[in-house]
Amino acid sequence: MTIRAVVKGVGHYLPERVVPNSKFEAIVETSDEWIRSRSGIERRHFVAEGQTTSDLGTRAAQAALADAGLTADDIDAVIVATSTADLTFPSAATMVQAQLGMTHGFAFDVQAVCAGFVFALTNANALIISGAARRVLVIGAETFSRLMDWTDRGTCVLFGDGAGALVLEAATGDGTNADRGILATDLHSDGRHKDILYVDGGVSTGTTGHLRMEGKEVFRHAVEKLAETAHASLAKLGMSGEDVDWIVPHQANIRIIEATAKRMQVPMDRVVVTVQDHGNTSAASIPLALSVGKARGQIKPGDLVVTEAIGGGLAWGSVVLRW
Repeated sequence: MTIRAVVKGVGHYLPERVVPNSKFEAIVETSDEWIRSRSGIERRHFVAEGQTTSDLGTRAAQAALADAGLTADDIDAVIVATSTADLTFPSAATMVQAQLGMTHGFAFDVQAVCAGFVFALTNANALIISGAARRVLVIGAETFSRLMDWTDRGTCVLFGDGAGALVLEAATGDGTNADRGILATDLHSDGRHKDILYVDGGVSTGTTGHLRMEGKEVFRHAVEKLAETAHASLAKLGMSGEDVDWIVPHQANIRIIEATAKRMQVPMDRVVVTVQDHGNTSAASIPLALSVGKARGQIKPGDLVVTEAIGGGLAWGSVVLRW
């Protein structure tokens, strides 16, 4: 018998404020057509004044717990993937833990920018298969609207706020590819590429800073590395794109999503796409898409799902799981 980390529940939360592309026409030199044609984004959600990343994460966690038929008392650990924690410290995860009413277990953040949720899932999987935790809440939550330079049309139109969450639970499997749960993971980073995607603030500057990105370079790395990491995870299982029911990619740009699917030889009708409605929500984008994909009736029990993401660092990776 093999211990697997199985998805027990999924949920998401989006702030109430919806911002269509047209809103940016009065801020920077852009248009709805320009944004759509280059990114596929039509609208995104922004947090309200006083609303925090941990608030979003808590709401998504509550939705995932309800979907799983569990309460916070059933959870052993909380992992929050985020680059926009409420404070420098303590972690957003401990704040979610408190808002959920948990006074037991442990909580911590994972910071790998847009790849954060893949890194968090991999950590949660390791905790479960090692026996350190039986049930783990894995959350991606971001308030990237607070990092935007509103004079930079190349970045400010791309990002949104939101949160998604999964409940992972230990279960026994036969040790085959037919098992439910996380089957394979693949993680990478390369700090030499820091300058193509970063925030120019932090404790060294005494400022929050703004997101800075060299879009063409990020695009090039993303298309190359996302397909490679997805193939690497599948190869560990002796599988290929033909075996995949759904790709649930990081929702950064429709052109990156399409190019990656093409390299994996997976048709777009087997790719969950939400970028048009949410924009790039960084570490929240994959759990958001998983939750929406289930709600749409796309992702069903037994489906083989591949998630892959790349973010600042550069950091990138993938997870193969059976729903």
